[in-house]
Amino acid sequence: MTDAAAAPAGPYVDLHAHTTASDGRATPEELIALASAADLQSIAVTDHDTLDGLPAAQAAADAAGIRLVHGIELSTIDGTREIHLLGLHLTTTDVLAGRLVAVQEARVDRAEAMVAKLNTLGMPVTMEMVQREAAGGAVGRPHVARALLAGGWVRDMRDAFDRYLGDGKPANVGKLRLELEEGIALIHEAGGVAVWAHPQGEGNRDRIARFAALGLDGVEVRHPSHGSEDLARLATLCDHFGLVKSGGSDWHGALDGFRPLGCMHVPAPWMDEQITRAMQWRTALA
Repeated sequence: MTDAAAAPAGPYVDLHAHTTASDGRATPEELIALASAADLQSIAVTDHDTLDGLPAAQAAADAAGIRLVHGIELSTIDGTREIHLLGLHLTTTDVLAGRLVAVQEARVDRAEAMVAKLNTLGMPVTMEMVQREAAGGAVGRPHVARALLAGGWVRDMRDAFDRYLGDGKPANVGKLRLELEEGIALIHEAGGVAVWAHPQGEGNRDRIARFAALGLDGVEVRHPSHGSEDLARLATLCDHFGLVKSGGSDWHGALDGFRPLGCMHVPAPWMDEQITRAMQWRTALA
């Protein structure tokens, strides 16, 4: 197994990237073109709570000769903690897509409530402005932040979250989330593996052990938010609990210029081990 703390030799994959189907700045076709330019062997589209970007990404990947991993990033809840789950290597998504209808409706309701709060705070942002920023994608807080920026009410995206939209801030509204166990089960039913995204310091032995008992398949070891201690600890815990490793840039677009696509140098064998794990679930559920 490749040492997670050292940059492995290629070929590389990137198993965490977003498109305009959620809060990314690149279309699915543009993302595939960038993955090709970065000489990635494979790219995963993991949009927030939506699968809508996958058909266009697959067509572009076929044309470019890049392997596309069908994925998603689900917002789930464990007690009072928000846990993001990456579903990777999805094959059968009907049940998952049905559950996401309620999530998408709740996203719009949440954005409308945030707009109303911002209006009471003296900022005449509108839902039309938010939808314009979403451009048909799944509406989320970043689109509200971009609408504030477009209207000149904040200096930048960080200012929008720090002053108004971050957790505990005056215009923040809680969102509908799946229970962690339900999210894991939905990913398995869709034929994929469930990976804890960017756990950072939260990824300790006790929590990973408990999540593994619920069916968690892996942990995102390589992520831009992880320091060397996180990398070493998470890789060791994956080995100890028999979980697969994953990694990706969590790329959202041009604004992430400091975080280029493929920057985490995720080794292709990690993806191969994930596929083996996914096959176990598909066999069990057949």
